[in-house]
Amino acid sequence: MEPTLAIPARPARPFIGEAFVLTTWDEVKPLYDNLVERPITNADELRQWFIDRSELESYLSENFAWRYIRMTCDTSDPELVQQFNFFITEIQPHLSAYENRLDKMAVDSPFLADLKDKGFDITIRGMKKAIDIFRDENIPLQTEIQSEQRKYGALVGAMTIELENAEGVLEEITLPQASTLLQSPDRALRENVWRKIQERRHEDKASLDELYDRLVERRHQVAVNAGFENFRDYMFAAMGRFDYTPQDCFDFHASVSKAVVPLLDQLAQERSRKLASVDSSFDILRPWDSKVDPDGLAALKPFETGEELLNKTITCFSRLDAAVGNTYLSDCLRIMKAMGHLDLESRKGKAPGGYNYPLEEIGVPFIFMNATSSLRDLVTMVHEGGHAVHSFLTRDLPLKPFRNPPMEVAELASMAMELLTMDYWDVFFENPDELKRAKIQHLESIIETLPWVATIDKFQHWVYESAARPHPKPSHPERDQAWVRIFEDFSDTVTSWQGLEKYEASYWQKQLHLYEVPFYYIEYGIAQLGAIGVWMNFRQNRQKGLQGYLNALKLGYTAPISEIYRAADVPFDFSQEHIGRLIRFVWEEIERLKR
Repeated sequence: MEPTLAIPARPARPFIGEAFVLTTWDEVKPLYDNLVERPITNADELRQWFIDRSELESYLSENFAWRYIRMTCDTSDPELVQQFNFFITEIQPHLSAYENRLDKMAVDSPFLADLKDKGFDITIRGMKKAIDIFRDENIPLQTEIQSEQRKYGALVGAMTIELENAEGVLEEITLPQASTLLQSPDRALRENVWRKIQERRHEDKASLDELYDRLVERRHQVAVNAGFENFRDYMFAAMGRFDYTPQDCFDFHASVSKAVVPLLDQLAQERSRKLASVDSSFDILRPWDSKVDPDGLAALKPFETGEELLNKTITCFSRLDAAVGNTYLSDCLRIMKAMGHLDLESRKGKAPGGYNYPLEEIGVPFIFMNATSSLRDLVTMVHEGGHAVHSFLTRDLPLKPFRNPPMEVAELASMAMELLTMDYWDVFFENPDELKRAKIQHLESIIETLPWVATIDKFQHWVYESAARPHPKPSHPERDQAWVRIFEDFSDTVTSWQGLEKYEASYWQKQLHLYEVPFYYIEYGIAQLGAIGVWMNFRQNRQKGLQGYLNALKLGYTAPISEIYRAADVPFDFSQEHIGRLIRFVWEEIERLKR
């Protein structure tokens, strides 16, 4: 029997009114004018001003969120696209100007020092930085950038390939659906599918190149307008990266290169040996060999449908709950299921990728993904489930900024959940050998993830540093060549791309983050390190380790990143020594599972 759930209700709206509905900017403007013109004569009135502002911004955030969610669930519906674009073009430009005025009011208030509540200092430092970089001339540019970014999802979401089904009939399938076939033991099928996927992407290479050109050009102009030499430096300010610098990112790249990349060769050599032992025609490791089980076994299939994936994940979270003696983690997913806040299965017209989108008013997020019954989908589900738990843990914090932690913390929530749940994956794999395979594959993927994060991050540094150099700007071939250099620096030396060079040169175009959320990627690497630390703690003491993880997430963004990590009892450290220690722990676990 399902436990009785307390479905959250939307909080009251004493400031904007219970019946408020956004249809035009004219409904919103008086509320912002109220905040701008309101006299504030003491600390209590200033605190209430913050609360009212948070109420308004939470409503607008959730309004935008639903527009984005509905559009990504069906990119082919012009009405949903229009509703999303309406917010970007008709609402967002006004918000930017008002938010800057409100930030200045808060920072200039003589009563600000009297607000001793935890978190205000973190919020105010962010406001000060936002004021520093705000420029009126960037408002239309940022609106244009948002509209351009949306085109990536539409382009990629429309990509399909044709493949013969079991009856020999050509069938149109999405790229996420096709990608699952790269786990097939049939090498000829894998190669055929891989080439079809890459060729389909390559058909849009020129369009994706031109789209990226436009984005880079406009982003660079935003940075120059704000007084920065390049967009990278602007984004470090805009993203509130107070706790680390570009040099720390370079240190991360170097540490990963020395501590992690050599292990890629060991994994690739082992894979090559095993594939040769089960396939007499195997000659050399190729890109389409990277996802198949090296022992020639069929791809792991932890679930059949999106509903089964969800229900098994709830069971998995329930067993993790037992470490602290409650049902909190699993109840988060049960509530989302009851409220219909999930869209899990892949289909044509659906945007690529996966996300957990916080809904600021109700505090119950929405999980979106493109599940096709693979192990990767299982990992994505528990990953997004970790984000969802984070949303629930912070939903009662009084101000919207307190509930919006930086990505280095948000991804700690999700990536740690991947590892924390791993001991309970027998829910998905009743066969002990399949369970062992799943764990090994996931742990090996962590070793592969850190170099990929370094690759994407280093490429972004190159792109935006190059955009700032005097003319001529890099050509498309020069950009592709830079990508290949960086890609190969962080790749194994065993896999051969001979004859596939055109696909290798544009391989970066598959990474959504480069188009839609620039410089949001190093966070995955930082958080992966933190997640391994959380897992190490959990392995030593399950209750203490899990409670430390929850304690860190409950802080939201009311403390610096380093303090939040400290609450989870993990270091915030990019050194080769620290990364090496964490990776040795992962490697030793892989070796233990293989025995």
